[in-house]
Amino acid sequence: MTLPLILAADHGGFELKEKLKAVLDRLGVTYRDAGTHSAEAVDYPDYARVVAQAVSRGEALRGLLVCGSGQGMAMAANRFRGVRAALPFDEQTARLSREHNDANVLALGGRVLDHDRAARILEVWLATPFAGGRHAGRVLKIDAP
Repeated sequence: MTLPLILAADHGGFELKEKLKAVLDRLGVTYRDAGTHSAEAVDYPDYARVVAQAVSRGEALRGLLVCGSGQGMAMAANRFRGVRAALPFDEQTARLSREHNDANVLALGGRVLDHDRAARILEVWLATPFAGGRHAGRVLKIDAP
């Protein structure tokens, strides 16, 4: 069964991840929380890998990753074929990451975004479809050998 969303965080993103789960619940989005489940220090690549592998294998349609800045999670996730992790900083860049780049993983920074802005970014990202058209060929080139 393919899940709509899988999410994970490291210790720097744990608090924001927990708050964003309430947003997902309110929106009725089914998800699996792949950890971490506390603020105890962990290594972000381990959690990025779980989410990126699930998206890459088609086990989840989209992923959500949260670390201190979002940058480490995005970098780690983008190592996996078929994963297009975006690190938007506002609603417009979230919309464009979906519309133009068909981003399938959203990376956010728990130490650089307040909850309200992160929630708005998540909502816009989830609601925005890929525009296709002229963007489709460009997206295909991302995974080209």
